[in-house]
Amino acid sequence: MPVAIHDPRPAARCPRPALRLLLALALGLALATPASAKIAVFTDGRILKVEDAYLDGDRIVLDLAEGGRLVVPAIRIDRVVADEVEEQPEPVETVACVAAWADEPLPDWVPFRASIHAAAKGANLNPWLLAALVQAESAFDPRAVSRAGAKGLTQLMPAAAADHRVEDVFDPDDNLRGGASHLRLMLDRFSSLPVALAAYNAGAATVERYDGVPPYRETRGYVRRILSAFCPGHDETPTPPPKG
Repeated sequence: MPVAIHDPRPAARCPRPALRLLLALALGLALATPASAKIAVFTDGRILKVEDAYLDGDRIVLDLAEGGRLVVPAIRIDRVVADEVEEQPEPVETVACVAAWADEPLPDWVPFRASIHAAAKGANLNPWLLAALVQAESAFDPRAVSRAGAKGLTQLMPAAAADHRVEDVFDPDDNLRGGASHLRLMLDRFSSLPVALAAYNAGAATVERYDGVPPYRETRGYVRRILSAFCPGHDETPTPPPKG
């Protein structure tokens, strides 16, 4: 059962009065909500509006908005995101908490905590940040598979898995290493945690197209959930899930 977490450690780099990595199941699955259209982001930077995108073997089938179908190798697609924008998007603010490595152990109840800690250290990431990303991506399910083909704890697309030489996306250690390396790549590229998270979710080309966090509701909600878990208080402190 999800519970609220109160961090007993003294404040150091940034205030973290209540780290809530296990969000309500409904929030954890919010990214899976169907939308009327999607954006397919190609690894070469192209962006294509589609009605649907789904994995079929080692290919991704794109149902085109104007009709017809395009079938491409899965490694050509960076990300697929719901094409639903916030009508009046609020800014996603930069946070004070530092994304870089800090030797801050995760609670015993966090699934795969030792593997998350090791992967975070290898990629120079704070383990609490990586744990928050895993919660948002897969709710700690190592067998999670999205319709578009993202797999495992960090929901690696085939292209990212290949880029980071992940041999088995369903192996927690291998997947976490790849996901942590991909987030580090986005951080080094964009030098902003909110923007790097947006690129992880919606693709680097989408972030470059909008010169920051894109207006897509899915992506902005994703960024806010991770930042609220990793660095609560920067925007709004999430409420504990109901008991029962």
